[in-house]
Formats: sequence, C-alpha cells, structure tokens
Amino acid sequence: MNTKARFNKKLIASAIASTMLGGVANFAVAQQQDTVEEVMVTGIRASLERSMDTKRNSAGVVDAISSEDIGKFPDTNLAESLQRITGVSISRSNGEGSQITVRGFGPDNNMITLNGRTMPAASTNNGGGGDSRAFDFANLASEGISGVEVFKTGKANITTGGIGATVNVKTAKPLDNPGLVASAGVKAVMDTTNRAGDDVTPEASGLFSWSNDDSTFGVGLSASHQQRDSGATGATVNDWGIYEWDSVNTPQRAWNNANAQVTNAPDEGQLYSRFYDLRYEFIDTQRTRDNAQLTLQFAPTDDFTATVDYTFAENEIKSHLGQAGNWMQQGGNIQAVEFDNQEIATMIYAKEAYGNAIDEGFEQQWREQTNTLDSVGVNLAYQVTDALSFNLDVHDSEMHSRGTGPHGTGQIRMALAAPVVVEREWFFGGYFPTYLNVYDDSRRVRPDSVEAASPWVRNGMVDPSDISSTMLNMDQADQLSSVTQIKLDGRYDLDNGHFDFGIESREMESNTRRYATGNISLGNWDGNYPGEFGSLVRPFDLQGEFDDFSPRAGGYGFIANAADLYEAALQIPRYSSILPPAMKQSAHNIVVEDMQSAYFQIGLEGNVGNMPFSILTGLRYETTDVDSSSLSSAYFYRWESDNDVSINVDDTKPQTLVSAKASYDNLLPSMDLTLNVTDDIVSRFSFSKTIARAGLSSLGASASNFGSGGGATYLGNIPTASASNPGLLPLESTNFDLSVEWYYDEGSYASIGFFEKNVKNFLGSESIDREWLGIRNSTNGPRVEAAAAQLEAAGIAISDVSLFSQTAYNEFVVLPGGGLNPAWVAEFGNTAYTGTSAQDQFILAQKDWDIYDNATDPLAVFRTNTPNNGREAKIHGLELAVQHFFGDTGFGVQANYTLVRGDVGFDNLGSPDVSQFALVGLSDTANLSGIYENDRFQARIAYNWRDEFLNETNRGGFNNPRYIEAYSQIDLNLSYSVTDALTVSLEGINITGEDSRSHGRNKAMMWDMYDLGARYQLGARYTF
Repeated sequence: MNTKARFNKKLIASAIASTMLGGVANFAVAQQQDTVEEVMVTGIRASLERSMDTKRNSAGVVDAISSEDIGKFPDTNLAESLQRITGVSISRSNGEGSQITVRGFGPDNNMITLNGRTMPAASTNNGGGGDSRAFDFANLASEGISGVEVFKTGKANITTGGIGATVNVKTAKPLDNPGLVASAGVKAVMDTTNRAGDDVTPEASGLFSWSNDDSTFGVGLSASHQQRDSGATGATVNDWGIYEWDSVNTPQRAWNNANAQVTNAPDEGQLYSRFYDLRYEFIDTQRTRDNAQLTLQFAPTDDFTATVDYTFAENEIKSHLGQAGNWMQQGGNIQAVEFDNQEIATMIYAKEAYGNAIDEGFEQQWREQTNTLDSVGVNLAYQVTDALSFNLDVHDSEMHSRGTGPHGTGQIRMALAAPVVVEREWFFGGYFPTYLNVYDDSRRVRPDSVEAASPWVRNGMVDPSDISSTMLNMDQADQLSSVTQIKLDGRYDLDNGHFDFGIESREMESNTRRYATGNISLGNWDGNYPGEFGSLVRPFDLQGEFDDFSPRAGGYGFIANAADLYEAALQIPRYSSILPPAMKQSAHNIVVEDMQSAYFQIGLEGNVGNMPFSILTGLRYETTDVDSSSLSSAYFYRWESDNDVSINVDDTKPQTLVSAKASYDNLLPSMDLTLNVTDDIVSRFSFSKTIARAGLSSLGASASNFGSGGGATYLGNIPTASASNPGLLPLESTNFDLSVEWYYDEGSYASIGFFEKNVKNFLGSESIDREWLGIRNSTNGPRVEAAAAQLEAAGIAISDVSLFSQTAYNEFVVLPGGGLNPAWVAEFGNTAYTGTSAQDQFILAQKDWDIYDNATDPLAVFRTNTPNNGREAKIHGLELAVQHFFGDTGFGVQANYTLVRGDVGFDNLGSPDVSQFALVGLSDTANLSGIYENDRFQARIAYNWRDEFLNETNRGGFNNPRYIEAYSQIDLNLSYSVTDALTVSLEGINITGEDSRSHGRNKAMMWDMYDLGARYQLGARYTF
C-alpha cells in the first residue's frame, strides 16, 4: 500500500470523508492545529478494497472497478478490466478488448452510460455496417476514468436498455478533490504483431484538477493521445455449402465429374459439407486515439453545485488487408475428394486440375474510418432542505462513425489475380487448413486480341509480371447517432430510509448511409492484363508471416496499397471510360426513438431480530415511439463469370422511400432485499424486469445486403438478403438473483450468486424465401435453361463455367440476324461452343459479355434473414468469486468463475434450408489474478479464459452457425515507484501470444483463425 501526503493551508473539517477523483481514492483526514493532512490510499489492494466496499454497500448485485491512483486505471483498456468481473466477458478487435457480454447478453443488450448518461453508439467498418447500438470501449482511454460500476440487477432509477447489465463509467470531478492535483504519463507501446508501422509508438496522457481554497469553484481537464501499430495473419473461408449426398451425377452436387475419386463417400441422404474457398490474409493496422474531458464546477453554497462538462473521443483507424485466395472451381475440374467420418461428412481434401491455367486471387484492401464522440452536459444538484434534494441532468451527445479514406471511401478493394495455377489441392480436417498449388505461367491461353493489346511476358516464375487487376470496389458507410437526454431525480430522506422519484425524456436518432460502386470490371475475373501495375505490386512472403502455424511450402503472396493501385488505374487509358466510378447510395436508414419515463422507489432499513436488513423497491413506467424510414435503391443482377455474380444499385431508376411507425410501453418493477446475517455475511435477493431494445439494423424499413449466393441459382446457389422489422418489441426479461457474500477479513471476501433471466420477445431470426424490389435473376430462367439443355445435348458437364459460357455464347456470339460474332469466328472459326478451356477464357476476356437481367428472367428469390419477436428463452447461471490478501505480506489473489446456461441451442444437424433461433454469447468464463505490492513495487499477473460460444446463427447461404472457440490470455502489470511522485511501469497483454479460431457445424468447418501476438507498454507517470 502506498500513501502520499499533501498539506492544505486552510483547515478542513475532520468530519469530511472525501473521495479522490469521483469517489475513487479515500482520504483519512487528521487535524493538526491549522493544518490537516489528507492521506490518499493508492495501489492495487486499495483499489480492490474500494471495489469490494462498493459491492458490499450497494443494493442489489453491483460490481465495481476503481482506479489505483490519479490517472492510473488497472488496465489501459476498459473492457480488459471489465472482463475480470464475474459474469462479464469481452470480444476483441485488433487484439484488444472492444465490446462486452454480460451473463450471456451481447453488446447490443447492455447499456453503457458515462456519469449516468446514455451514450450514443455508432460503428462502421470497412465501408459497411453502421447499425449498431453497441458501445465500443476501444474509443475510450482509461487515464481519465476514476471508476466503473456494473449494475447486474435492475432498478427503477436506472435508465433502461441493459438486460445483461448497465455499466456506468465515472470520470473525475474537481470538487471531489480539493486543491491542486495533476499527473502526466508517457508510454512506449510495442506490439509484437507489427509488420508495416513503427515498432514503438507513443502514448501520452495528463490530468489536471484544481479547486479554490473555499472549494466553490473547480476546473478539471484530462487528455490522452495514443498511437498503435499492429498486425495479424490469418486464414478464412467464405462459406460452407451444406447438401444431402446422392449418387446421381447432377448439377446440384458439389461437383459433377464422374471420374472424380471419392474417398470415404457419405451415406445416401447424409448431410455433407464442402468449403467454397480458402484464403490466407494479412492485416496491418494503424490506430490513433485522442480523448479529452473538460469539467467546470461551481458550488456557491453547500446546498448547490453546478457542473458543466465536455467530453471528446476520437479513434482513427487505417488498415491494409491482403489475401491469397483459392476458390473451388468444381465441375469437371475436380479430380479427387475425401470426407471425414463426422455426422455431417466434411470435405477434408480436394484436388482440382485445370487444362488452361486459372487464377489465384491476391486481393488488396485499403480501409480508413474515424469514430468521434462529442458530449456536452450540465448537472445541477440542489439540497432544498435537510431531507429533500433534486438533481437535474441534461446532455446532448453525438457519435459519428464514417469512412475517411481517399476519394470519400471507407474501403477501396482492388481484386488482383495471377492466372498461373494449373493444379490445386486443399487440406482441411486439422486445426490449420492448408493448400498446395502447381504453377505454370505458360499454360494460360489468352485471346489473340487481348494478347496483342497487352503482351504478357511469361518468364517461368510467379512474380508481379503475372499480376492483373480483376474487379474494383469502393464503399462508404456513415452512421451519425445522437442522444438528447433530460433527467430530473429527487430524493426525500425518511427516518429509516428514503423515497426516490424522477422523470426522464430521451431521444435517440441514428442516421445511416451506405454507398458503393459495385463491381467495376478492370482486368475482369480472369485477369486479362498481367503486369499492368508494375512495381506497385511487390512479392510478399505471406506464408512466412505465420508464427504459430505451418502453411505448405511453395505458395506465393503479393502486397500493394489498394489506394495507390486505384490512382494508377486512373492513368491507364483503357479504363478512362469507367473510372472514376460513381459511388451510388445503396442504403439510407433513419431510426428515431422518443422515450418518456417516470419512476419512484423507496428504500427502507430495519432489523429482523438482530439482523439488519434493507429493502429497495420501485416501479418505472416508460413509453417509446419509434419512427423508422428507409430510402431504398433499385437493383440489377449481373452475372460476370462462372461463380461471380453481383447485385448492383441501378441509379437509372428512382429510389423508393419506405417509412413505418411503432410504439410500445413497459411497466418495470424492481426489488432488492439485503439481509446482514452476521457482521461478515451479507445475503441478497433481487427481482426486476428490464428491457433491451432491438438492434438498429433490425428496425429499418426495407431490405439490404443483397448477396448472389456464390453462383448461378440454376445450380442450387441461393441468393441472400437481410430485412428489417420496425415493429419489433424490446426484449423483456424477468430477473431473479440470489447471492451470499462473506467478508471474512480485511480486503478479503468470497461470494456465490445464482441468477435466472426469463426473456420474452427474444429477437430470433427466420429465413424467408421471397422477392424484393422487383429484382430479376439472370442466372436462371429461360435463357439459362436453354443453355443447360444445349450442354446436356452436347454431352458437356454442366458447371458454373460451362453454364455461364454457353449462356454468354447464346447472348453475344450468336447474332440476332444469323451468323456468329466476328471476334469469335476470328478466334475459333464458325464453331459452336464445345466447352474447351480456350473458349471459356475467350468469353471471360470480353469485358462487356456479362449477363444482365432482362424482362424474360424470373424474379429473384432471396433467402432473407428477417428478425422477429415471439421467441422465449431462459438463461440461468452461477457466479463464484473470491478475493484474498495474505495479511500484510503484500500478496493477494483474486479469482472468479461464471457458469451460464440457456435452454435454446443451435442444432448443428438441422436442415441448411431452415433458419434457426438460438441463444448466442453464452459461455463459461474464469479469471485468476495474482497480486503483490509493497511500498514501492506492484505486480499483477492475470489469467482470463472464455469457453467456446455460439456467436452467430444462419450465416451465409446455408444457415450455418459460427462458434468462437475457447480462448485464454495472460496479462502482466508491473510498476515501481522511483519516488513518491514518479512511477515506472511495464504492461504485457497476451504475453503468450494466444491465437483465435472459429468454426461452423463442426470444428473441421473452420470459418477463420488468426495468428496473434503480445503487446507491451513501458511507461512513466509523474504525480504533482
């Protein structure tokens, strides 16, 4: 335990028990003539003891985290600290804590407040998204935070919106700490995953707090700046197809090459799965985060305090992603496949061979986004009489998340390809899937016209001279969310309790726009112009970037800045007619929620025999009006090549405005009963009803996220879409908590708690096959059926490649007045399509030979993922916690375990044609921390574990689940006080470099996995 002494010239009444920075550090006040010494208790143990006191003295189930010293929170990241609370688990982004799940309820179902105020949430990503309610803790630095409270049980006076918990983040107030207090800190951030940025990046923070001698006026200012460069390397799969095995050679199978060797074939009618592709990727990220808060307080009398504050937080993120991607071509290309013995037979090996070389994809993406929070608030606290007090709080806050990249984008995606692969093998079934390609840059046959226009230097190597553009995409997303909130709270003190009452008005508005160019065909999918970008494309040993996994030898990788490639493409004459492309608005959704509420609660204290008790019971009534509107664009179907199908905004047709209104009200009772069985044992029972509103993406008024399904619907591929439902009711949970806490020694306690949440109006989702916006499907219907009949009559296997080529042949080679297209005749003579690789490559090379929808095509039927109410589910669990200090040795331990169970899981053997409702986010968690401190030295090592959990349902075109596999991490904090004012520190995060992985219906069906690493922060902090 550390102590710091400071002397005030003016006498402070010894009866005042003051708290440091918003109630975080305690003072012992002793009078000595005209001087009073205030002793501020700091350090890990003091922080944990304050948190323990909050837990012990609260009504209901409340946990807390307190800062260890001025400007020193236990972790650099707030979410990383919160995960050490029972029942709280976190999700990570870019290797650090981002969002929280509490008792099985995800980020959208937890309410985050800042000093009791509801904060707006906005989150766009990679030019998409923009419909989130979830608060991202990565936007807030911890240096200006004095404490965090986690309310796991509902109370009438707490703003609604959190079923899992309401998390209140507290910041410093100058009048809470009389006199002058200041600290400054610097850190050197070293991320072992960094690849492209600086190995050491800076972080600086400062905190200043001053009040006059009379404590009638105070000023507080905190600010921080952090830069961090990091990276990641991983493997991903685009989708897993789920089918029923049959022995008939039909187009609906994963292949239709009768000569393919099938090892361990599934049983007739058994479900089997096959991967669509396998991609290795790298991501390099640069993040700059700035936070600041200014607080002014004026207390002209002991009965009145006015507070005005402004909070600013900005997070700028730039990232570069590159891939090496290998798609299955299927059809006659398949030579061999092997399945495992699981209930869903999973393809663990496949081999394809190509008569004419096909491409390996080397897509490059450049992403930039900025998240900005601005919040202005006023608080007036007035003690009217000794018994009656009022608190008026008003704030207006805005969160803006948007792409801030070149040319007004959030993402520039330049798809590249090298048409040099002649044979390909995939190896799944293990922890890390691999592939092995055979390369030959002399095998690709290109049309003479293309060869003449852009000669290709074939040198027997795979190098930048083989790299061509294929497609360009540019995307932008912009979400602007605001909250205007007015709260008036009153309290009347009774002889043995208190009566609380209040009203609240809150308006939330979310305005989301998305823009996209769609696919802009440059080199087309077959990569017509190898070498066109010259030295802008560089060789890159992507396989060598894996530290913990071992790709097969012989693969290639390339790296290029997509923004630079776009600038280069603007200068290439053949693209002058299509570049720069128009950014077409693909979505515009506005959701406005107007909430009015009133509450009362009464707290009473008494005794049952010799056992003190307290009860807090109340009722909250709330009405909500929802106004939702969407501006929907028109769309068209575009079949670009074999399995490359896109659905694009048609800006030649007007947009359609769709709007809807809804309203609902809720009556929310609550009761917290606390009984002090002995001086050391506290028992609690709580009952409450709480609500959490539907996610903003579910409240729009139209459909979005149209996907083609990965190929022609004639061959069984299923287009997808997402729809909204503005009439969704909020989740309503009836909650029960029963807990016992034993405070058996100074700073030590053990607790056990049971909880149950019975939730109705649970948001499930259902997949409905339906038409949207009059979109027609060019991959099915009379034209495609005629092409399929021609292929069957000619004895050509029907595949994505042959079906597209035959349809394109009928559309562009066969002339309406008779005869054949001269370009075809010049290349092949007056011949029909015979399914040769040369003919396929010729058709792909023609830039304008895409199959667009027309009036003869059928209306597209989309498997539409739609949210709905009406689901009910029960979640229950157990929370165990212990905190123990070994006397005055300086050693301590903190441990907890949370068990969470639900009654609705995902059926992994369920039909891929039927959507499922299941509870997501449920997992057991455990934390173990070892602590040591003395007068100068502090150390903490923490182990955090989260078991496997269901993260997503109905993913892709086959209603697949996504499970995040069990993850553990070890963090380390060391600090040494060189003097009473100067402290140096070292923080290590994920010091063992644990990796992440997710899978589908079984573990062989990997979705993604990332090779992660440790991050270290070396710092110094000076307190004035």
